[in-house]
Amino acid sequence: MIILMHSSKTMRTPTSGVAPTGTPVLLDRAEELIAHLRKLSEDEVCRVMNVSADLAAKTRQQYAEWSTEPARQAPAAATFVGDIYSGLRVDSFSAADRGYADKHLRILSGLYGILRPFDGISPYRLEMGYRLAVGAYPNLYRFWGAAIADQLPASGRVVNLAAGEYSKTVLPHLDPDRVVTPKFLTVDPASKQPKFVVVHAKIARGAFARWLVTARVKDAAIREFDDIGYRYDEKLSTPREPAFVCQEFGGKGLSVRLT
Repeated sequence: MIILMHSSKTMRTPTSGVAPTGTPVLLDRAEELIAHLRKLSEDEVCRVMNVSADLAAKTRQQYAEWSTEPARQAPAAATFVGDIYSGLRVDSFSAADRGYADKHLRILSGLYGILRPFDGISPYRLEMGYRLAVGAYPNLYRFWGAAIADQLPASGRVVNLAAGEYSKTVLPHLDPDRVVTPKFLTVDPASKQPKFVVVHAKIARGAFARWLVTARVKDAAIREFDDIGYRYDEKLSTPREPAFVCQEFGGKGLSVRLT
């Protein structure tokens, strides 16, 4: 089984003290991208990324300081900040969990293409969906082509927990029957009907990935997920999109946006 997640806009200094254990497999392509990104002006960064001048200046500084030196690397999954990583809670992984995650968990990245969770990376900002031309390539999807999907096993289940803008780099190159994309819904107190709540779903994706890793879940047991209030709902599910519904969201303490 391979579990797919995606990177986040924001990064932090890791707190766990765990050192990187690997090197990104597509590092040469990341270096090619960085060389291009370093040529962008502040105005171009503002336009492409739709950010303020201050954030554009910080982003350009990250590009200037980006490095492949081991002393300046940090583990990918411990560095990204966002709701999905709040659900993943990688800092509490045991050594055995980290080893299992390195074999089964993959993070899709605009800059690095694909990462193992404890590959060493340098701070950056580059979302896959940015309308950024790179040389002869009109966007990052064309730049990466099939290179990311080529790093996945040729067979076996793929659990897709990545956002659409990232999973588009992989799914067109895979047999659809291999892919399961769980969906997470919260019962609305007013209508009493399950609905999609963005923050809840992001945290749930991280919690689902954590459960798959820490419980060493096999393919047939995917429906047994029951963390942070979610339960499998057969009526709302299809073989490729199992649905999990929570009556009351149990992950509020995992995100600063919900405390």
